[in-house]
Amino acid sequence: MPLDETHDPRLQSWVESANRPDTDFPIQNLPFCTFRHKSGSPRVGVAIGDCILDVPDYPSLNALMAAGRAAAAEERLRLSRALRSDNKYPPRDLLYPISECVFEVPAHIGDYTDFYASIFHATNVGSMFRPDNPLLPNYKYVPIGYHGRASSVVVSGTPVRRPSGQIQTGDAPPVFGPSRQLDYECELGCFVGRGNELGRPIPIAEVEDHMFGICLVNDWSARDVQRWEYQPLGPFLAKSFATTVSPFVVTFDALEPFRAAPFQRADGDPAPLPYLHSANDRGIAVTLEVWLKSAKMAEPIRLSRARFDQMYWTLGQMLTHHASNGCNMRSGDLIASGTVSGPGKDERGCLLELTWRGTEPLALPTGESRKFLEDGDEVILRGFAEREGFRRIGLGECRGTIC
Repeated sequence: MPLDETHDPRLQSWVESANRPDTDFPIQNLPFCTFRHKSGSPRVGVAIGDCILDVPDYPSLNALMAAGRAAAAEERLRLSRALRSDNKYPPRDLLYPISECVFEVPAHIGDYTDFYASIFHATNVGSMFRPDNPLLPNYKYVPIGYHGRASSVVVSGTPVRRPSGQIQTGDAPPVFGPSRQLDYECELGCFVGRGNELGRPIPIAEVEDHMFGICLVNDWSARDVQRWEYQPLGPFLAKSFATTVSPFVVTFDALEPFRAAPFQRADGDPAPLPYLHSANDRGIAVTLEVWLKSAKMAEPIRLSRARFDQMYWTLGQMLTHHASNGCNMRSGDLIASGTVSGPGKDERGCLLELTWRGTEPLALPTGESRKFLEDGDEVILRGFAEREGFRRIGLGECRGTIC
């Protein structure tokens, strides 16, 4: 999609808060959401500054997703024109303060798939368990993923109950009890737009026509439960208890100024197989941050910051691979990237990496330390995209407190 009038950094809105330089939601963004105003029914909305504009054109966000990329771009253009400062007839009666709104998971998610797309994360985790062979032979050839549990995807702000499971220590038999190694995973999610028919793959040259937008994802993990249960079929109860998503979906049209070249593979790495390669495949230059606030802290502290354009596999490659066997993707399906980590220690997107499996605890300003999450800890994910010559846009926040 080419850049158009909606990306003009000079655009101003009649919603004054959208013109502030620090807002996540200027008129150049316009992310979609599903919200309720007070006790009303769920509505499709778009974030603008510190408000939500009701979008009555579609009964659900799934319907807009299913309409395809061109329809989403047309709706975004219509909304941009309606919200501009020069609009003589601003729809003020459709505007609600965010503080008065309750948000839901943005779309009905029929299926959820989590990938493992950061080579830095995969290498770090592999080094803890297989120091001499951290990456398995298939990693550089195939985007690794597993089928998650869509029913336990919750919206930002939902409390996360500490899960219980089987835990095995040393050579002793396993016991059943609360996880003692609860962790977060900072990820980026992608909602599927237009789906594909069963038996018909999505070619990578066409994959962006099937991608609607992105959100923040925290795929909570019980590391001690996972370590015992994951062989031979992979994650199960250690992951299915909760996955938190941000309420706002930033469209790929809004992200056009922030597209980037795919990750530069190291010399000697295999090139992607032909079905995963396209000259038009692109990454996204989005920065993701993790913040932590314990029950004793007045303000959160930032634990890490990493860039999504450092991921080994692009979102397009993930979706193409997912559908390459003919799997039918449906509008509103969610795919997540896996933990977003970079090469530096301050770029590690989970506590397993940051504390190196608990051997290097984090020191908090209150005098507390953390190997893994404690009850009362709140994890806050934030994301944004910025580039010289364009207006900075944000993804909002993805919050969850352990209880």
